[in-house]
Amino acid sequence: MSLPALDAQSQFFSTAALTDQVFAATDRYRLFAQKIYPLLLEVRDEVAKAYCVDNGRPAVEPVWLLGMSLLQYLEGAPDRQALDLLRYHAGWNFALNRSLGEAVFHPTVLVYFRGRLKQQQLSQVVFAKILEALMEAGLVERQTRQRLDSTQMLGLVARMSRLENVRQTLRLALKELELTALAFAKPSWWTEVWERYVGSKLDYRTPVSVLIEKMSQAAVDGLRVTGWVQTLSDKRVAEGAQVKLLVRVLEENFTWEEGKPPVQRQAQPTGAVHNPHDPQAQWAAKGQGKHRKEHVGYKVQVAESVHVEPLAKGEPTRSFITGIVTHPASASDEAGAELIQQEQAKMGLDNPTELYVDGAYVSAQKLAQAKAQGREIIGPAQRGIAKDNRYGVEQFEVRVEERKAICPAGQENTQCSRLEEEGTGKVTYRYEWSTHCRDCPLKDKCVGASQKHRTLVVGEHHSHLQERRKEQKTEEFQKKTQRRNAVEGTQSELVRAHGLRRARYRGLEKARLQNYFAGAACNAKRWIRRMIWEIKKARASVEPAMTSG
Repeated sequence: MSLPALDAQSQFFSTAALTDQVFAATDRYRLFAQKIYPLLLEVRDEVAKAYCVDNGRPAVEPVWLLGMSLLQYLEGAPDRQALDLLRYHAGWNFALNRSLGEAVFHPTVLVYFRGRLKQQQLSQVVFAKILEALMEAGLVERQTRQRLDSTQMLGLVARMSRLENVRQTLRLALKELELTALAFAKPSWWTEVWERYVGSKLDYRTPVSVLIEKMSQAAVDGLRVTGWVQTLSDKRVAEGAQVKLLVRVLEENFTWEEGKPPVQRQAQPTGAVHNPHDPQAQWAAKGQGKHRKEHVGYKVQVAESVHVEPLAKGEPTRSFITGIVTHPASASDEAGAELIQQEQAKMGLDNPTELYVDGAYVSAQKLAQAKAQGREIIGPAQRGIAKDNRYGVEQFEVRVEERKAICPAGQENTQCSRLEEEGTGKVTYRYEWSTHCRDCPLKDKCVGASQKHRTLVVGEHHSHLQERRKEQKTEEFQKKTQRRNAVEGTQSELVRAHGLRRARYRGLEKARLQNYFAGAACNAKRWIRRMIWEIKKARASVEPAMTSG
């Protein structure tokens, strides 16, 4: 499909003629056309990489498609509804520099367009351009205070039991093999297995004992299928996506030895497949007790600029989203914070001078790293683990640099050993009180039943963690951490107004594309609201002067 020539004269025949009659200076579609549409024109050459120059029938103008996609997330419209709005809505046509009543295209064009963006790794192109414009407008500084938090994103899949997961994976592998293994004679058991997984469905009313048998049968049949595929002379059959997925699902759910029946694993490993229709959607849990939330999907990191100056009455937020990263649900928040930093560096932002986070992002290593860079991570350090109600690390005063530690009884350690892991290079220090614990009155609260004396192992940056645990008890620090709270409202806005909670599409890359558009839409909306406020403020300051004159 070839890229059409850009019609630079279309504005003279578009709905722009209705500007003053219909679209006031504070109209959001007019401001979209004035501020956002020109940015989309600027990235046209970059998006053009996804098209042929002069091969095939002319494509739909990509600037329109970028603008439509952004408007979709601004107004929560799916593809077909978006085409109806483009057909009948004067505001949409004005925002996209089109003539009302101009011919529209089929909704699947948007589907193929998103595929082009994903294939050419252009998912972030609109988000990055709007963020760049916000920096040029002075609304976002290249190095500023930020707050960061993660939220869950539900995958576009149904919740499956482990049995359903294995059976569905088998069904998809069999259907793939029906096409890829046509040149080979089917084994004698093929018809039976096909009928079991493709020709029939699992009855939810089946007794538990029968379901257990079906799970064992699925393992046997899965190994039959994968074993047969390995015997084929054409090795490309074994490289099929569904066959490889079947091998993975069997390994994640069963163990087996030669000549023995497969045995089901008690639990699946981290990052295991929970639905074969989207293998990248992982299981994860957040919170504890009644606040615990489980989901199958992805994790989204959202970073936002922070302004400590109070807002004027009626003034919209000065905060804008500076990073939005989608990654596997099982990944840690610390890993997500590193991805945010990498993304922001590509978009021209420096590491924030102050980063407001919760305890999941705070560790001794991160605190030490930030201090060395002249930055500050503001968030509570998690409590140390205390086993069997014994004194934990927080009850000890540790001075790593001096290789000294004071126990709750006031005794200094007798030994200190430096330990370094060969594979990772991680350094820890082991403190021992070999002679002090024998007659200590606090021995029962400090030394374990199987220990002769107390030992304590801490990381090389433990001093930073110990300092933070003391600091976070102060009133001044607690006031600072309150600046993080607003990111919860931003996440709520992204969920309620822009559909961040649920994936529209399957696959991690498509979820990233969705969230980049959601973040771009949120920034565009906040920018437009701020422009409206500034226009009204300017008018309010002029009107009294005119009245007095």
